[in-house]
Amino acid sequence: MYKISTRGQYALLIMTELAELPEGKFISLKLLSHRHNLSVKYLEQILIQLSKAGLVNGVRGSNGGYRLAKKTEEYTTGEILRALEGDLSPVGESHGNVISNVGNDDYWKDFETVINDYVDSVTLEKLVEKNRSDIGEMYYI
Repeated sequence: MYKISTRGQYALLIMTELAELPEGKFISLKLLSHRHNLSVKYLEQILIQLSKAGLVNGVRGSNGGYRLAKKTEEYTTGEILRALEGDLSPVGESHGNVISNVGNDDYWKDFETVINDYVDSVTLEKLVEKNRSDIGEMYYI
């Protein structure tokens, strides 16, 4: 079964946190590392990939850190996941050594379309709104 890696999951989590920052504010790698109990090195690898994809901006120095490169509503979860995972196709390419038929081929194409349509329909802003709406519903035992 196709699974999104932990890197992809953390990328989405970090992007959501960056989206919750006040506009123009940076958050340090060290603070993100502490908040999510991740090593700085591991988190840095994720943020480098997000930066190369043009999704975040990083600034060095004492007041540096990371922030989103564009407005929250302009991101889809699909582009974030693809930055870390590559193609989100649930089926690998066959190289002539697998017998296929039209019914199966169409099924897998439709399945891929459903996955991609879904991840491309959910914006980062939707995730942030969901987080905000669920804050008041937590309770502790």
